[in-house]
Amino acid sequence: MRILKNSKLLFIVLALILVLSACSSSNNSSSNSNTNSGDENASSGEGEKVTIVYARGKDATGATDAMIEEFEKQNPNIDVEFREMPTDTGAQHDAYVTMLNAESSEIDVFDIDVIWPAEFAQAGYVLPLDRFIQKDSINMDDYNQGPVSAATFNGKQWAMPKFIDAGMLFYRTDLVSEAPKTWDDLMTQASELKGQEGTKFGYLMQAKQYEGLVTNAVEFVASYGGAFIDENGEVVINSPEAIKGLSKLVEIANSDFVPGNINTFTEVESHTAFIEGQSPFIRNWPYQYALANDEEQSKIVGNVEVAPLPEGDAGSAAALGGWMSAINNFSEHPQEAWELLKFMTGEEGQKIDAIVGSHAPTLPALFDDQEIIDANPFFGEEGFQTALEAAVSRPVAPNYPEISEIIQIHVSKAIAGEETPEEAAAAMEKEMNEKLEK
Repeated sequence: MRILKNSKLLFIVLALILVLSACSSSNNSSSNSNTNSGDENASSGEGEKVTIVYARGKDATGATDAMIEEFEKQNPNIDVEFREMPTDTGAQHDAYVTMLNAESSEIDVFDIDVIWPAEFAQAGYVLPLDRFIQKDSINMDDYNQGPVSAATFNGKQWAMPKFIDAGMLFYRTDLVSEAPKTWDDLMTQASELKGQEGTKFGYLMQAKQYEGLVTNAVEFVASYGGAFIDENGEVVINSPEAIKGLSKLVEIANSDFVPGNINTFTEVESHTAFIEGQSPFIRNWPYQYALANDEEQSKIVGNVEVAPLPEGDAGSAAALGGWMSAINNFSEHPQEAWELLKFMTGEEGQKIDAIVGSHAPTLPALFDDQEIIDANPFFGEEGFQTALEAAVSRPVAPNYPEISEIIQIHVSKAIAGEETPEEAAAAMEKEMNEKLEK
């Protein structure tokens, strides 16, 4: 009888050991599941509480805090730590490169400029998002296609569009009865209006040798059906269409209705001249509207409207600006990172960002949201929305800074008369191909 009792006791003890061992194994497996394999079993509503880090430049609007607060409310097992990066875009870029080149996992989600995705993808810094997008049945056709294409490289999606900027034409309603339809129309009106109502110029743009010149060049080239680099990564700047666009840019930059020192103008010089009433037209980014209606700074309050940039042979084109969100390829919590990224770039997150941060959504359907329009009446204007629809990305290349520098140098030479548009296009073709072959 004692032997039987001892046997039963031994059996019970062994059973308990097996159960405890199984539980321990299960817990260890669970805690190690959130690696950069993107474990699909990890979700925002299950498992242990996880802290992820979201990085972006300084946000004075409070929109980031509002988005994080709402996300954490809906995802109680995910805490989000916000890390503020340098305000200067170049310094921010370099900080990310230093961090990610060391394969650091200290951040999980971060915002990137629209010109960075190819570079970061090529370097292995960001996680491809296609499997997450497919799993959650996200329709990328719902987004403005400009930023979608800017974040596509080698057939994969590397970032999600967060908010959008695009080049636009702003004009004085007290001087202009109807916005010019084509570049030739603009030239005619700019010539006729120069000098009226105290104006000094007819048109303002950004033509200094810097990134702003690239955006202007992209707009002229694309409006005539050309491109610098096509969707297949081929250099196509030396085409009749692209040369025609470059020629029109050079013609306008050398006209008598732009400032004689237009090659020193960035956004600051051009927007200052515009709000001081010196020109009926300006090409600039959306912030120009609020600035022109700021009673403390502007002399043209209440007399400004917006329209798409003038058309060339192929229609209107606006250089794409704005920011996207991506996942660190070395994140230890890729699924939780995706949940945050999906929220911020989805309807709910973008609505918060539009209302609190005044950022233009990349989801066109949100421009029908009355709460967003009430907070940003400018977003409801047809000219604004039409201009966004014309957005085209700058050349998508893993070494974009080098490509940008080539464009800046040769477009500047063409404006200065040191090269013809044909010579500039040929030189850009040769130098871009050399850089892309490395």
